[in-house]
Amino acid sequence: MRTLVKNYSPVQRVSTFPTLFDTFFNDYDRIQKPSVSKTLPLVNVVENEESFRIELAAPGLTRADFKVNIHEDVLTISSEKQAENEETKENYTRREFSYASFNRSFNLPDTVDSDNIAATYNEGILNLTLPKKEEAKPKEPKMIEVA
Repeated sequence: MRTLVKNYSPVQRVSTFPTLFDTFFNDYDRIQKPSVSKTLPLVNVVENEESFRIELAAPGLTRADFKVNIHEDVLTISSEKQAENEETKENYTRREFSYASFNRSFNLPDTVDSDNIAATYNEGILNLTLPKKEEAKPKEPKMIEVA
């Protein structure tokens, strides 16, 4: 049986108080590799015999916040939301701004019937149904009589 053991390093921190260097070097990986998941919503693409389904997680938005369009077989889903809050008291004024946007694009295969794409938004999930063209759907086997 093997156990996980932390390796001893002679250059271990003696002090229990964090230093400026510790903060910088511990955050270095996050500076070099920013997290994209905080700015782009996560997407699931599901295929079945009849259609493709795109599920995009975007909580906190409304139906009116989304723009979905198709141009030259590219499906684009985007959103832009701005908010401004101002609070005025006797001796100060506080103004806060927030801005959030994203843009996701998908190349559509030739099998998608782009004229009949449907979109719904429910409980933070944008669902798009991309039906397949009739010629792309699986067909029943056909018997051919041998003459």
